[in-house]
Amino acid sequence: MSEQIIKLSNNAVNRIKEIMSKAENSTIGVRVGVKSGGCAGMSYIMEYAKDVRPNEEVIEDKGVKVLIDPKAIMYLLGTEMDYKKENFSSQFVFNNPNETERCGCGESFKV
Repeated sequence: MSEQIIKLSNNAVNRIKEIMSKAENSTIGVRVGVKSGGCAGMSYIMEYAKDVRPNEEVIEDKGVKVLIDPKAIMYLLGTEMDYKKENFSSQFVFNNPNETERCGCGESFKV
């Protein structure tokens, strides 16, 4: 079996399950992609997925389904997706070995 593009931490899995419990029934998982923008050039985007699009990678891990946008696969290879709760914010965090630069706010990155 080939290595998963992204690995999910237990915190990320639990948070996705929480999100999915509030989502519409037609939602099958969470889609992760990247877009141009942010101070370092690229930023992560997440949205509900209602279907699998052509050429998408589907990762099923610990009972959750994450769909990876084909344009994002090369940027996300080897990334661990985590979820951090802090005093003032909680967010998904991508620990990406391909990043060469990340902006101070942690919202965008460069490969």
